[in-house]
Amino acid sequence: MDGTLYGIKNCDTVKKARAWLDGQGIAYTFHDYKVAGIDRERLQHWCREHGWETLLNRAGTTFRQLPEADKAGLDEAKAIALMLAQPSMIKRPVLDLGSRTLVGFKPEHYSAALPR
Repeated sequence: MDGTLYGIKNCDTVKKARAWLDGQGIAYTFHDYKVAGIDRERLQHWCREHGWETLLNRAGTTFRQLPEADKAGLDEAKAIALMLAQPSMIKRPVLDLGSRTLVGFKPEHYSAALPR
């Protein structure tokens, strides 16, 4: 697989996804968007594929600590701006398979999507 796993190194869910991929012997590139950032075009593509509501991690501490004014009137443009400013607001991991992406980690979804 020539895929890229996007996430944050210390995230427990990302650690589980990496361990699963490693355990299956599946090669991938890891992109820590807290260190390396993320570009607007990639976020826009993911939003077109999954919807910004899926991509924005509203359950995380970073989003919950935002002022109410920043949370009000959310739309795709505002969500992308928030995720660009604070990549930890992006739901993780995002596994980019080239032709499609998977958001979050569920072993059964990875098994179904990845060639054996």
